Amino acid sequence: MHRRALLQLASAAVLALTAPSVALAQAYPSKPIRLVVGVPPGGATDAVARIVGQKLSEQMGQPFIIENKGGAGGNIGAEAVAKSAPDGYTLFLAVIGTMAINQSLYKDMPFDTLRDFAPISQLTSMPQMLIVHPSVPAKSVRELIAYAKANPGKLSFASGGNGTATHLAGELFKSSAGIDMVHVPYKGNGPAMTDLVGGRVSAMFDQVASGLPQVKGGKLVALGVTTAKRSPAAPEIPAIAESGLAGYDVTTWHGLVAPAGTPPEIVNRLQAEVVKALASADVREKFAANGIDPVTSTPQQFGEFMKGEIAKWSATVKASGATAN
Repeated sequence: MHRRALLQLASAAVLALTAPSVALAQAYPSKPIRLVVGVPPGGATDAVARIVGQKLSEQMGQPFIIENKGGAGGNIGAEAVAKSAPDGYTLFLAVIGTMAINQSLYKDMPFDTLRDFAPISQLTSMPQMLIVHPSVPAKSVRELIAYAKANPGKLSFASGGNGTATHLAGELFKSSAGIDMVHVPYKGNGPAMTDLVGGRVSAMFDQVASGLPQVKGGKLVALGVTTAKRSPAAPEIPAIAESGLAGYDVTTWHGLVAPAGTPPEIVNRLQAEVVKALASADVREKFAANGIDPVTSTPQQFGEFMKGEIAKWSATVKASGATAN
């Protein structure tokens, strides 16, 4: 009888400890969830937030309110989320620039990606594409590298600004190929594209979704996509890695994070809902229309992925000499 009583007490203690976690998972969410986006409305990042947010709202029965909080390369929005209550009701749409590149681009960062956030899941993988003006005497990556080596400093490449993913994709290309191209930064990809079409710059790295219409219209020439494999959005364009620069791989990505300290039960619930959302036909169709590949991961995998991205881009930022301060 004594042993049975001890077992009953132990079981009761276990139930008492686990009950709050179970109740928390079952009750969440009980009010709208705020999804902060570190850029203004419009563009691929905002589109990802709205597509995923709408689907998660349908699945979880609560509105996902998209809050665009741009500035400082996304740092303003990320800092606001990092300082929010870790209760699962304020999330951040993580992007390569804010979470990886900015860690070495800014001297005084208001947050630490690995310390101040709880990873939930990666959401997307988006290739950029290397596009050139038709006046450039190169129809392939190999030909471009050969021409650049024979004419150092003659070619230029545009970007959306110092330290952006489009800038550093070009810097990594330069260092990997051992060539010299002049970087011309603009205030956004739009103005950069305008000058590339006008022939005022030679080349540019840009998202497939925005660059492809110019290529199909005959105004620009696509030499390769930046991911290790071809993009389903443009399977006719070879990967840079397969067409003259082995090992080159630049992926623009999005993910979902919460403030550090968010209960594991909530993080796991959100991760499971993301996996379900990105497997749905309507989300995959909308992603495909924007040249976006859906990708999911566990919280642990996404955390390790961001750690690797920080290390990768730190070396590229240092080599380029880029700074935002």
